[in-house]
Order: sequence, then C-alpha cells, then structure tokens
Amino acid sequence: MKVVCVGRNYAQHVKELSNAIPETPLIFIKPQTAVVKNNRAFNYPGFSKDVHYEVELFFRIAKNGRDIPADQAMEYVDGIGIGIDFTARDVQQQSKEKGWPWETAKAFDHSAPISAIRPLDTFEDLTNIHFHLDKNGTTVQKGHSGDMIFSLPELVAYMSRYFTLNIGDLIFTGTPAGVGPVEVGDTLEAYVEDQLWLTCPVT
Repeated sequence: MKVVCVGRNYAQHVKELSNAIPETPLIFIKPQTAVVKNNRAFNYPGFSKDVHYEVELFFRIAKNGRDIPADQAMEYVDGIGIGIDFTARDVQQQSKEKGWPWETAKAFDHSAPISAIRPLDTFEDLTNIHFHLDKNGTTVQKGHSGDMIFSLPELVAYMSRYFTLNIGDLIFTGTPAGVGPVEVGDTLEAYVEDQLWLTCPVT
C-alpha cells in the first residue's frame, strides 16, 4: 500500500506559499510506513524544527488499474477519509533550494495520520464536501472538495498514467489554505461536515 499525494491542488494554499498554480498535478508518494491509524499520536521528528500540518481528504483505491480513463476513474474508488500530510517545511525548503526531491520532507515515518475509511455513498456528492482542521480547539483550515484544481477523476487518471494504482492505495487530494506549524503538546482534530473523524496528538 502506498499513499499517492498531490501538491498545490487548492488555489489559496498555492498563493499562501507563493507558488505557481501547476498546469498538471504535482505528485509525490508516501510509503506505507508513513501511515498512522486509530488516532495514535504523531511523534515530532528530531531532524526538523518546523513541521507543518496539512489536512486533506483522501480516497481509497478498490481495484488495480493503470492508464485509467477519467470517465472510469470512480469505478476504482470505494472509500473516503480525512488525513494529515505532515511536512518538514525546513527540510522541504532546503531541498527546493538545491533542486532535490522532497521525500525527506514529506515521506518520513508517521507523516500521514488517517481516519477510519468510510463508504463513498456516505456522501451524495463528492464535489460538495466541507472539511476543516482544529488545532487546540481553534479552526485553522477550512476546505471544500469542489475547490480542488484537479478533481478526483482527473487525479486518478493522471497518476495511473505513470504507475499502477493498487487495491488499498490512498489518494491524498491536496490541502486548503491555512497550513502552519505544530509543537509537541498540540492536538489536531479533523472534521468532515462538522463530524469529528480524526484526532492526532503531537508528542
């Protein structure tokens, strides 16, 4: 199982980091060792002093596929959840300055806490889902699935052009504006339509 992520998929988040809106999806991968389940704590890594939260809706792949047409993409998806893409921002910036890949900033162990996965039919319209993230009881990010630059079918089609999507893979769909740092002792809570789906203490 792998976590396939897209960066810069919400315009306001792109703006807050002073990046350019991409013409095609910006893809990176987190390995299975990044995944944290069952509301377990995120352990702050010793190699960074500036780890940021990024809340994201994610979707689970239901069957293996490659070169999946966008109009068939939803046949390959069977679940939805919410997760946090933790990013070592200082490490990422160093990598950017040197023209290096981002894996050390994005794909490190325990960098992808996820909620339990729910059936797609939990929602009538997957393009009309509100979600938000609270940090220590204060809302810091608000998102709406309809604001994604690249839709879920577009992402599945694009990703599967380059590598096979396997049963159980997770597609992280990008984060809205409002990302920021965490510290040891913080508690993050991720909500979908005002229902608490994920709690993540930082230790």
